[in-house]
Amino acid sequence: MLGTIKSNTEISYIFSHGNRYNESVITLIVLRTDEQHGRNGRVAFIAGKKNGNAVWRNSAKRRMRAIFHELQGPWSGFDIIFLANKKTTRVPYSTVLSACKKVIDSLPRESENA
Repeated sequence: MLGTIKSNTEISYIFSHGNRYNESVITLIVLRTDEQHGRNGRVAFIAGKKNGNAVWRNSAKRRMRAIFHELQGPWSGFDIIFLANKKTTRVPYSTVLSACKKVIDSLPRESENA
């Protein structure tokens, strides 16, 4: 089941405490979570108004959700915000996918803990 980050407080916390991975076509903000509560990773998709109109924002969010599912999220132990920029919808899908895959593959896995 997909856990989403909905509250502004939680999003603000992740923005201020998470690690930013800036790619040219998208930014991922990643926060390692406490796995003691048995919670799967959560996700949020953000496309800001300053980057485009409602059509652009909806398109960017659809693209980010498709990438999330293709990369088999959610990732246990991480809360991740996908943050679109103007290039997110202007470049080929494969470019955005490979940028996200690069970041996700660099995240430490559970076997690397301790």
